[in-house]
Amino acid sequence: MSAKNRDEHGRFRNITVGFRVSPEENEQLNTAVALSGLPKQEYCYRKCLNRDIVVHGNPRVYKALRDQLAAVLEELRRIEAAGEIRDELYENIELITKTLLGMKEGCS
Repeated sequence: MSAKNRDEHGRFRNITVGFRVSPEENEQLNTAVALSGLPKQEYCYRKCLNRDIVVHGNPRVYKALRDQLAAVLEELRRIEAAGEIRDELYENIELITKTLLGMKEGCS
């Protein structure tokens, strides 16, 4: 049997909350979750409750940063050929930058 899901105060989490998103919003959410290093549930409720998202560098976060930077590079190459920039690209670049700067401050 799996362990009971409890918050940092030991309270049992037994209420389910769900919501719908578009495919583009889902992609953005998955990117943010991957860059945070948190499970999706933890990330979503921290954001909903306006709590800080603290990123601790680990191999999973490093891989997410590497993959997102590769995707940004691919998109920039596409833009060079087509001349069109999507808003999601700006948001991803901003999120990657915040993550890297936050990790740098944590290492100082």
